[in-house]
Amino acid sequence: MSRGSIKEVRLITTLLRGTQYKMERLRQLSTTPSTSYILQKLEDVVHEMGLKIKQHEENIKFLKTQKNGLDNSILDMQVALGKYQTESESGPENEELSHVLSEQETIEQILRYEKSAAGIWCQLKTRHGTQASHLPLTKDVLGIVAMLGKVDDDNLSRLLSDYLGLETMLAIVCKTYDGIKALETYDKEGYINKTSGFHGLGSSIGRSLDGRFLVICVENLRPYGGEFIADDPQRRLDILKPRLPNGESPPGFLGFAVNMVSIDSVNLYCATSSGYGLRETLFYNLFSRLHVYRTRADMLQALPCIRDGAISLDGGIIKHNNVFVLGKREVDLKFPKSFAKSNLPQDYFEIERQIKEMKWKKERTVEDMQREQALLDHARFNFGIKKEEYLKFLAQNSSYTRQLQAGGERLTPIS
Repeated sequence: MSRGSIKEVRLITTLLRGTQYKMERLRQLSTTPSTSYILQKLEDVVHEMGLKIKQHEENIKFLKTQKNGLDNSILDMQVALGKYQTESESGPENEELSHVLSEQETIEQILRYEKSAAGIWCQLKTRHGTQASHLPLTKDVLGIVAMLGKVDDDNLSRLLSDYLGLETMLAIVCKTYDGIKALETYDKEGYINKTSGFHGLGSSIGRSLDGRFLVICVENLRPYGGEFIADDPQRRLDILKPRLPNGESPPGFLGFAVNMVSIDSVNLYCATSSGYGLRETLFYNLFSRLHVYRTRADMLQALPCIRDGAISLDGGIIKHNNVFVLGKREVDLKFPKSFAKSNLPQDYFEIERQIKEMKWKKERTVEDMQREQALLDHARFNFGIKKEEYLKFLAQNSSYTRQLQAGGERLTPIS
């Protein structure tokens, strides 16, 4: 190697050593391990929060699309129902008229108890119709026990009412416990606030609420856990028939009371947020496996297989634990007479069921949207705080770098 080449190599080596020293000095002064670590962590957190915000926004967009699809399907099905109803208007009307009169008769019976919560509710419904169900106080109320079921036979209707008793027949039925809390409020001393809840509502329509009243929360009722009778539009419960010790069916057994109550299609499905209907919640808890027999003699003969009570069409009543009810019937209030809409096609009931189910899904979708929106707002708030923290740290580090530059070190700001 020539003397000139050796000098050139030594010069390049000296320059490289100087550059490495400056770079190492830069890392020591401006990007110490702790500073670099904190900066990287802040960047990772901000990035992760940004991804969460994007995910929540995409979830809300998907849920909105789902809700719009349900709205369109519900509208199409309501149009189809309207077509069926129009076509059926020319059919026989005697049965429908009988149904309306029977329902009106039950309402009039309830209104006689004018100082009861049920009487106030019926009065409100009579005056304001469907708008009464949209009031903040009553929007969670499904109705009154006596109005939520219908029975074909007038005698059986009175017997079932007598078995339940007046207080239960007049009970208010709510979807959730929050709805129950809205019906009655209390002051700091624990006394009833007469200006709010059902007490205030009664005063506003000139009917003061007097005495106690029952309220049933269907959301908290333990539902029937078995199967339903296949292809039954009324979704009757598939309960095993009773058997005597000899294995035979008891003579005169007509069925289970819970299956002898007809329920409007609107309450057959999704009466609760969990998707249960009134038969497997409300009426199963009221009647359980209550037997219905033709006569008292049949009922007494079937005692070995009666567990949850029984009634007979000639007035016999056995409560739980073999408690016999004797004496004269006292309850005049009864369930309305059922109306089967026999002049409507079977598709009508299926469409009604689908509409109810879709409305239930829509309610759940709206709740999911509200939850996602709350999560999105929270994520954006946290993102703003962490982004400000990141920018502040970056600015402080840049200021420190400029100070070093002013001190004679030539540094490059951190990117």
